[in-house]
Amino acid sequence: MSTPAAALDRPSPSACPNCAAVLETDDRFPVWCPACEWNLQAAQPVVELMARKRSRAEREARRAEAGRRRTQARVEELFDALHSGDGTVADRSWLLAAALAGLVHLITLAVLGGSLALLLFGTWPLRVVAACLLGFGVLLRPRFGRIRPDRTFLARSEAPALYALADRVAAAVGARPVDHIRFDERYNASFGRVGLRRRSVLSVGLPLWSTLTPPQQVALLGHEFGHDVNGDHRRGIWLNWARSALLEWHLVIQPNHFLSHLLLAVPKWLTGRLLELMDRLTVRSGQAAEYRADELAAQVSSTVTARQMLEALLLGPSAETVLLRYRSLPRQRSGPGAGRPDADLWAELGGLVGSLTPLERERRLRLSAREAGAVDSTHPPTHLRIKLLGGRSVDSHPVPFGPAEQDGVEAELAPHREWMERELLLG
Repeated sequence: MSTPAAALDRPSPSACPNCAAVLETDDRFPVWCPACEWNLQAAQPVVELMARKRSRAEREARRAEAGRRRTQARVEELFDALHSGDGTVADRSWLLAAALAGLVHLITLAVLGGSLALLLFGTWPLRVVAACLLGFGVLLRPRFGRIRPDRTFLARSEAPALYALADRVAAAVGARPVDHIRFDERYNASFGRVGLRRRSVLSVGLPLWSTLTPPQQVALLGHEFGHDVNGDHRRGIWLNWARSALLEWHLVIQPNHFLSHLLLAVPKWLTGRLLELMDRLTVRSGQAAEYRADELAAQVSSTVTARQMLEALLLGPSAETVLLRYRSLPRQRSGPGAGRPDADLWAELGGLVGSLTPLERERRLRLSAREAGAVDSTHPPTHLRIKLLGGRSVDSHPVPFGPAEQDGVEAELAPHREWMERELLLG
């Protein structure tokens, strides 16, 4: 029986359907072509829309693409400046943001002061209006944040080894000792200050921590504590309060009905544009501060270790897959592990980095590059952060984290692993 010509021309399963290049396949990872980037990113499902809605969706997609390109251009401009050796990256746009924040604070004070004056000296109809304005002013008040201790928090008395390590890393980057450390279920980490006393809180996702090697864990701590000393103006009280007030304005005036939409369309549009302007004025200094935090991570570990830590941040989807698969595994019926799968969740997470093939690592870095314009205004694209570290000479003084201390920290985190595993299985 003859074979159809179309079947002869069809690429084999090991050939790229786009350029016919030979593909490397691994059942654990998506198949893609490094030559033409076929299947680098999974295709989005096609949704059938009416002509009017399709036209609107196309316009919105074009606007989003134009915005993505503008963002990518600004991000790459900053990277080029830093990569060329301009470590200072003089930028005074944040001063305009500070002036805008001052205007926001003045409006908040005017609303509060005016409503109080009307309550004290106005007629009763004006007092009704003043009460509404006062409630609105309370919504716009500065948010200090609040610490609500729960089981994710580890006290110093519960985790002396962990806090000792954190204190050494903080001292190495020039930050103050951390007040609170918490471990949650995210594949992420963050650092911030809350409350009137501006107490520091370090939050680390236990899945991320389990993925990293001990030197990479030190690098992660160095990066997070670096946020306390890297000169990011957006983390200051002045800009942070103003941005939170703008967000409250934007949320409060969301129209729910047609009439309210007509009345509030302009204020809603204005607050949205003010938020965008404040983000745009601070994005350059904020991303430069993020690069500085990466450099501090390299100082307390090494450049290679800090780059490996950043590469591990690309493993979020893989970690989510591990967690979902663990939840679906058959449970043991008896023995000390009764009710749990016959698998070590944390060991599997710890083996994620080593399981990546060079080709899969390259795919994730290229995907990060492609999505550069979609990155939030806080973090530059991961591939640029890795590239910049690789092109810089960093004077590293690794913070010691020996086997005995590693065992101590793991013992202190064991209860967290237990309850997190239980919650995962309960789903």
